[in-house]
Amino acid sequence: MTKGLQPIHAERLARELDWNLLRTFIVLAQSSSVTSAADKLRLKQPTVSSALKRLEDRLGRKLINRKPGLFELTEAGTLLFREAIEIQGSVLRLGTLMREVTDEVRGHVEIAMASHVVCPIFDDTLREFHEKHPAATLSINVSASKDALEAVTSRRASLAVCLVRDRNPKLEYLRLFREFFGLFCGPPHALFGRENLTKADLAGQFAVSFVTDRMEDALRPVTLMRAEADLEDRIVGTSANLEEVRRMIIAGLGIGPLPVHVARRDVRDSLLWRLPPYDRLPEIDVHVVWNPKAKLNRAERAMLDMLLEKIRQTPIGERTYG
Repeated sequence: MTKGLQPIHAERLARELDWNLLRTFIVLAQSSSVTSAADKLRLKQPTVSSALKRLEDRLGRKLINRKPGLFELTEAGTLLFREAIEIQGSVLRLGTLMREVTDEVRGHVEIAMASHVVCPIFDDTLREFHEKHPAATLSINVSASKDALEAVTSRRASLAVCLVRDRNPKLEYLRLFREFFGLFCGPPHALFGRENLTKADLAGQFAVSFVTDRMEDALRPVTLMRAEADLEDRIVGTSANLEEVRRMIIAGLGIGPLPVHVARRDVRDSLLWRLPPYDRLPEIDVHVVWNPKAKLNRAERAMLDMLLEKIRQTPIGERTYG
């Protein structure tokens, strides 16, 4: 143990720690200053500073480095923030759990979803879930995959359907489907409607894409495809939402990537034009992700079990869309 630090007695801490201090610390950790956190909490700045000091004294650890121009979590603060987020998620769910003492499956299912999920298995599961449990409710929130994963980690979402780059050992994953990305342009583009194009024809063209289209992110294979096509390095438009990427492509801002099976109808309706490459397309896997430590309500458990069972009963060939 570091010299000067007092040992933390777990049982005593569990008995005496004030949840309100943790709630205040979460807001502090998500803010740029004590003043900013106080504004969010609608408290006075000295009150928030006092709460931080009480928490640091109780834990015997400095949690935030504060100097002029500096406001950042210490190593201990970072660890506490991760745990506090999980505790907050559990507390928020208590009310829902307590309302469900009934034979009928009730409750709300919160699904965090990447925007380009077009999957018959998932759609069938939604339909069957509603038919079997009409008293349960659903909400689907579309966001970038990293935000969807964060929602599951913090237990704000029942499950996520999204891309996965780096796996968090605290979460569970099962591949829902595999899709293939191609490059497309819209009617205003100079390449629209042209036959027998090669990748050389794409060199230097402007590009639009998803925010995760980066070497260090979930759409890395798409980034490599763009590089091989020698498109302009600077992406002129980005979005986390497939509909907005599609909008920019159709509007003629540049060439952009889309899942081939999602774009098929727009190609048929002459809203999009398929560009090379036409083979060896980047494979992208979309996963169902859930937190095994989350205390799911009955509706959430029923939904997750139904979806996982349907995935496991369906061969991957039938869950591959190209």
